[in-house]
Amino acid sequence: MKFFPVLRKVVKATGVIRVLLVFVAFFMIGAFIIQMTEPHIKSYGDACWYCYSLVSTCGFGDVVVYSTAARIVSGILSCYAVVVIAMLVGVVVNLYNKLIEMRMRGSLMEVVDKLEHLPDLSKEELEEISQRVRKLV
Repeated sequence: MKFFPVLRKVVKATGVIRVLLVFVAFFMIGAFIIQMTEPHIKSYGDACWYCYSLVSTCGFGDVVVYSTAARIVSGILSCYAVVVIAMLVGVVVNLYNKLIEMRMRGSLMEVVDKLEHLPDLSKEELEEISQRVRKLV
């Protein structure tokens, strides 16, 4: 299937890979800042867990931040996560549309090829073309 070449083209055209890399970097730096500014968050893993629950909008509540710096980082990270998730949805929809377009173009090309040889086709082949044209339209 042509899924991965199309995915590569969509990712390259949209530039979403840069956005994802910056998001991951900000996520990790944000977790570090939160670990440094929050006295009750003892490990980097706990800080990452807090950032994950923030980004995923689960908000488990098992880790809460109180310092101003951690709250600012949390606000920026949550807003950035909304933008990144929206971009990912757009990329998936774009990819899906490209794949459908390629499938339709392929089907249409087959029908056109058969129509060019119309006098040579049997009655069954003509019926098949008729059904495929109805599906395309």
